[in-house]
Amino acid sequence: MKYFFIAYAIIAALFIGLMPMRGAKSADTPIRLLPDMDEQDKLKPQKPDPFFADGQGARLPVHGTQALGFNAEGASEIGGIPEYEFGGGTGYYATGGVEGYFANGMPEELKLTAENVGAFLKRGEESFNVNCAICHGTSGDGQGITGQFGVPGIANLTQDTYGQAAYPDGRLFYVITNGKGNMGAYKHNVSLRDRWAIVAYVRALQFARKAPYDAVKEAYDKGIATQAK
Repeated sequence: MKYFFIAYAIIAALFIGLMPMRGAKSADTPIRLLPDMDEQDKLKPQKPDPFFADGQGARLPVHGTQALGFNAEGASEIGGIPEYEFGGGTGYYATGGVEGYFANGMPEELKLTAENVGAFLKRGEESFNVNCAICHGTSGDGQGITGQFGVPGIANLTQDTYGQAAYPDGRLFYVITNGKGNMGAYKHNVSLRDRWAIVAYVRALQFARKAPYDAVKEAYDKGIATQAK
């Protein structure tokens, strides 16, 4: 082991000796251990770029692009969603908590009714499939694609430990917002309303998992027929 450290020290000294001193100038081609960091495949503003027919690197935004940021006189619409929808509040709607405890139920700010709750759940399904299904799977069972690449600790949201009694809606919302373990925070990517829609959709997945066959027969048979094609 002693000789290993001696050899290691000699190799390290030679390596450092062959490297140019910090700030030294040379006409020789530099040694680039990571050349892709110098030659990145990207567009640089105000620079020409042969990729496009007009030779310009600067491009106009895609039609319909919504700028990110507060608008004039306090208006704060981002794609139809007010900016405050991404946080800043202190109530149950923004935190998932009431007087220091996680609570159950959908916030009054959502203004859910029998007429719009279906669209709300549909929005939750869309947001879940975009942001959550890659890890938790489309059915919430934790069998998403990332698990096949060895990502550990993916929660099976259909288990009783994540049910409403043991895992309140507010806590589920809080984890979506701030992350937990290997899961990152989504408070900067998903609006408050969409986070609550995801919570509602997860509850719908849990309910459907335990629902009697007669109650879900039509949807179940339709899903099986789709998979068989």
